[in-house]
Amino acid sequence: MSLEQKITTDLKAAMKAKDQVALRGIRAIKAAILLAKTDGSGKEITEDMEIKILQKLVKQRKDSLDIYQKQNREDLAAKEREEIEVIERYLPEQLGEEELTAILKGIIDQVGATSMRDMGKVMGMASKQLAGKADGKAISAVVKRLLG
Repeated sequence: MSLEQKITTDLKAAMKAKDQVALRGIRAIKAAILLAKTDGSGKEITEDMEIKILQKLVKQRKDSLDIYQKQNREDLAAKEREEIEVIERYLPEQLGEEELTAILKGIIDQVGATSMRDMGKVMGMASKQLAGKADGKAISAVVKRLLG
């Protein structure tokens, strides 16, 4: 079952259950997928593209959440947290700190990185290999710690 089919099924279930939180999150995903399908590029949406779309939605909401927390707008921050939770249900399981560190050590050894100058090489390979499994900020932080 593709993400789009799963979203449609879950949207119907959320409507029947009158679950406003799930409806907001699922509608955002559905809108983002529809936008990607009709962007004029004519490309078929792959599973990798779906994951990137979901990650982008989560990142946007996390950025908004930070702003709302700084401005003491707990009402808006709560909505963002709820939507993040709904969208993350459709993302693959995220790697833990230890797993991420182990994989990145392997990539650093493979690339032959020894200092911060080699961070670009490591990040390029890590971003491809860990797409959907880890957040870019988390990858960057671990790479900096390992190379620093």
